[in-house]
Amino acid sequence: MLNRACSVALVFFVFLPWIAVAERPLRPVNTYSIVARDAETGELGVAVESHWFSVGSLVLWAEPGVGAVATQSFVDPNYGPLGLQLMRAGKNAAEALHALLAVDEHANVRQVGMVDANGVVANHTGDMSIDEHCEIAGDNYTVQANLMWKPTVCAAMVAAYESAAGDLAERLMAALEAAEGEGGDIRGKQSAALLVVSGDRSLPPWGGRLFDLRVEDDPAPVVELRRLLTMNRAYNLMNEGDEHMTVGAIEEAVDAYSAAAALVPDSHEMIFWHAVTLASAGRVDDALPLFEKSFAMWPRWRELLPRLPASGLLPDNPELMAKILSTD
Repeated sequence: MLNRACSVALVFFVFLPWIAVAERPLRPVNTYSIVARDAETGELGVAVESHWFSVGSLVLWAEPGVGAVATQSFVDPNYGPLGLQLMRAGKNAAEALHALLAVDEHANVRQVGMVDANGVVANHTGDMSIDEHCEIAGDNYTVQANLMWKPTVCAAMVAAYESAAGDLAERLMAALEAAEGEGGDIRGKQSAALLVVSGDRSLPPWGGRLFDLRVEDDPAPVVELRRLLTMNRAYNLMNEGDEHMTVGAIEEAVDAYSAAAALVPDSHEMIFWHAVTLASAGRVDDALPLFEKSFAMWPRWRELLPRLPASGLLPDNPELMAKILSTD
């Protein structure tokens, strides 16, 4: 009883301005989502899809080493930052959600899922949520949906999430794809989003974002989200390559850039920087075909190339420069 009283008091006295905002239901961002924690890495994530513009800007919330939240149905976005603040203050996901629901006069139209850094999950579906709605809490995850075409969406999400291989982002993506395969939102498709943060609590709230992707308005948002996830992975590898280059670890940089280019083979930028790294490592013969390909795809790389020696990204070697620029 004391813990419950403290939780409610914390919401009333610390978050008093929110109560006035929550006196009426807000917009009906009916949707499906999954909130989860990777038990091995500690990563926290949330993914969502809806026939609603920019669903990710309202529904998804996560903070490194603290927790993740999805707030939907007649969405009140305050459940996101306030839920995270309660978890940061020491409440688990269930306690945080209970405290927020206790002071929400319209809890009957809310649908919320939460997970904390210890893997405690909690969900809530108000009895005024629009059918078909569902919720399932599992080990380190919870799925929730409303306004679905079929009542089986949550079960499909659970099956896909639990059977998928790969990192947390991949498993969240699999859950969204399964929900759409089951029929998804009865109104159709419009936007989707995915957010995954590190399990390292020492990182600032705005830091530690491993994936932060939004498709605001698209006829096939989950398909586009999948493409963006692949692109994000490739650029993560590009960033890794840059870090290796900074400390002079050329071979490691080559490996990272090569892996990035393999993920996105039609990106002329990734091809170009891969070539630059090979040339810097003295592997000029390997670099020349890549330079040729990048120049053909985007001719301005020829203009950029002579600027690189001054930044230490290529040897200051006129003969090398001439050889690269002579490629057709």
